[in-house]
Amino acid sequence: MEFGGYGTYLLFALPALMLGLVAQFRVRGAFNRYSQVRTARGVTGAQVAREILDGNGLSDVRVERVQGFLSDHYDPRSRTLRLSPAVYDTPSVSAAGVAAHESGHAIQHKEGYRFLTLRSAMVPTVQIGSWLGPIVFFVGLMLAGTVGTSIAWLGVVLFAGVAIFSIVTLPVEFDATKRAKQELVSSNLLIGNEMVGVNKVLDAAALTYVAGAVQALSTLLYYVMLLTGRSDD
Repeated sequence: MEFGGYGTYLLFALPALMLGLVAQFRVRGAFNRYSQVRTARGVTGAQVAREILDGNGLSDVRVERVQGFLSDHYDPRSRTLRLSPAVYDTPSVSAAGVAAHESGHAIQHKEGYRFLTLRSAMVPTVQIGSWLGPIVFFVGLMLAGTVGTSIAWLGVVLFAGVAIFSIVTLPVEFDATKRAKQELVSSNLLIGNEMVGVNKVLDAAALTYVAGAVQALSTLLYYVMLLTGRSDD
């Protein structure tokens, strides 16, 4: 059985890996830099989130502090916006941008934004496919004949859900960023050049989602290449 060699694997994986590393470097760098820039109004991330939520009729959405670095997220199931300490407690440009972005997801949820609805519906399937798909795929590759090939294709299908999920995530995140910037300006939460920092932080964060999609797609293509190459043999 031929697994394609390290050279072929690197051809698929290395560009995606490098993009991911660059994205992580940029988002951490931008966040850390503008975490040192205090907002003129002195509002913390928690206060920014609360003001945006209340201004959009979402006073029932809770804003909670959660541990971790950049662990910020909106949970549509419990209608809770969870912010990391560096965002929740800090009156910085970075904190304001991240809090506004997560508030954008809450607004999407309220309005029934279709890509957010689709992504939420896909979560259970993706949680299974992300770990089970590769296992099933490589088990199939190790088995001979038609049965092994069929099992391997099942693994491809399971992992394909991960790739689709990563693609669906892109418009969700881009739209939340767009809403965040609009809310920060329209509500006068940030003033003057403070939006320059927000743009750098949120645009860098957006690149991480692009990198995630590229990584998932490159892995899927590698699986398909291995399997079709085996079929050709």
